[in-house]
Amino acid sequence: MDLSPDKRVRIIAAASRLIVRNGLQCSMAAIAEEAGVATGSLYNYFDSKEALVRGVYGQVAEVMTAHMAAGDHQSSGPAARVAAYIARYIDFIWEDEQRSRLFDYLENSPLISLGDARAIFGPFVDSAIAMIEEAQAAGVVRAGPPTLIASFVRGAIRNFVKRRRLLPDPMTSDERAMLASMCWQAIALR
Repeated sequence: MDLSPDKRVRIIAAASRLIVRNGLQCSMAAIAEEAGVATGSLYNYFDSKEALVRGVYGQVAEVMTAHMAAGDHQSSGPAARVAAYIARYIDFIWEDEQRSRLFDYLENSPLISLGDARAIFGPFVDSAIAMIEEAQAAGVVRAGPPTLIASFVRGAIRNFVKRRRLLPDPMTSDERAMLASMCWQAIALR
């Protein structure tokens, strides 16, 4: 069986669109139709809806990890690295509303176990933990579990952006700066 990477990408993109539009109620047949592939062909790539949802979640993780790693320079100080992480996450969540909604939806999906989520997002989470631990050791971020501190920042950003999208105009640079400042102030060691 010759599996095409392009077809797999189309299937994941179609599933992403339908999950955002209809939730997990979308059928594998509807996903195949949206992707322009035969339903039987879809099962060559994903043997179940759960596997397909994990594939969609994995795609989000890949994009997020690549976006967040861009511009991450070990040569900058710990405070600058955390500030850059906050700014990149704001941009990541703001720049693609569908991806943001998909991430929000998948994060609360019963088809993704905590173990699956940990495995899929492991590299991303591990790099955030290391960054927070480094900032704590340098005395610029408050004490506490690094996983929870990073999760707090990401959750605050996602919730702010979700509410901000209700307004008709784009987020301004002043609003971005305010959000970044609030996140930094919440975790900074005073």
